[in-house]
Amino acid sequence: MNSLQALYQTTGQSPWIDNLSRAWITSGRIVELKELGVRGLTSNPTIFANAISNSDDYDKEYFTLIKDMDTKSAYWKMVCNDVAAAADVLAEIYQSSDRNDGFVSIEVDPELANDTDATIEAAQWLWDSVGRENLMVKIPATQEGIPAITEVLSRGISVNVTLIFALDRYEMVMDAHVRGIAKAREYGHDLSRIASVASFFVSRVDTKLDPILESIGQEGKSLMGRAAVAQAQAAYLAHIERYKQPDWIKLANAGAKPQRPLWASTSTKNPNYPDLLYVETLISPNTVNTMPESTLMAFIDHGKVENKAPTFADNGPEVLDAIKNLGVDLEKVTLELETEGVNSFAASFRDLLTALEKKKSLA
Repeated sequence: MNSLQALYQTTGQSPWIDNLSRAWITSGRIVELKELGVRGLTSNPTIFANAISNSDDYDKEYFTLIKDMDTKSAYWKMVCNDVAAAADVLAEIYQSSDRNDGFVSIEVDPELANDTDATIEAAQWLWDSVGRENLMVKIPATQEGIPAITEVLSRGISVNVTLIFALDRYEMVMDAHVRGIAKAREYGHDLSRIASVASFFVSRVDTKLDPILESIGQEGKSLMGRAAVAQAQAAYLAHIERYKQPDWIKLANAGAKPQRPLWASTSTKNPNYPDLLYVETLISPNTVNTMPESTLMAFIDHGKVENKAPTFADNGPEVLDAIKNLGVDLEKVTLELETEGVNSFAASFRDLLTALEKKKSLA
């Protein structure tokens, strides 16, 4: 048993991978990763932009598709094909885990992040187009995304809530999940078949906060590299409390599954920090860590498997209080991160469509 397999077997945390490409499907790389212990897969517009723009793996399909559809439609067709193929590879895990793992995530058009109705429509279209039960549709946790989460879940569609940076927004996400599952029950859906994860972005918090803390002086410097983990640990504690509440217990008794925290953006950006800082510190039962391939392979090589959840209450809230006591406006920082995240994915999406249009003009 390697450390990645042990992560799930001994602590109950599911390792997923944050990447997908056509080459992974055709070469059998996804099968290899599954055998190594990967239990799910996430994607985003930047990942697909890199996969499609930086290779010719999609050219044959693309030039065939644009004979009958526009560039944007061709993009979605190619992406849905990749996601469906990956979902088929992971279907065995989906079934053997009682539909807890084996998911593949695809994100709605990032340019719809501030449009509730359009997000709902896009999520339904992706669910129907991919046609796999082990699909999770990714919806950003913007203000406009919150009601979309509830509505999409109520339709029996599994949801990965993405771009969560703040604890108060995470509370809203959990409430949206509970409301969605309650509505799904009213509509007669099988609650055991509706899954959800809440993707709490980690390392970007330190990347944003560290310069602010450094500018404050020695007291601020002592907290550098600690805020991101502290916030994620506090989020885990909030998750435990939320899913003890009577409104959820009633749904759980009817077969509903709690929304699991998912630790995203877990590669280390600062070379002065340990390469597994955002993995080893967040090992906790009934959670997911979706890692880029380099981080995942590093964990297999030298990762230490130990349930850290019992220490969360002694670290997360204390660090966050210390940061706030220095006058740092965490709410402002996390809102900026959300805006930057949405804009970054939207820019990747636009750049990709531009690159595809250029290929089309040169054909």
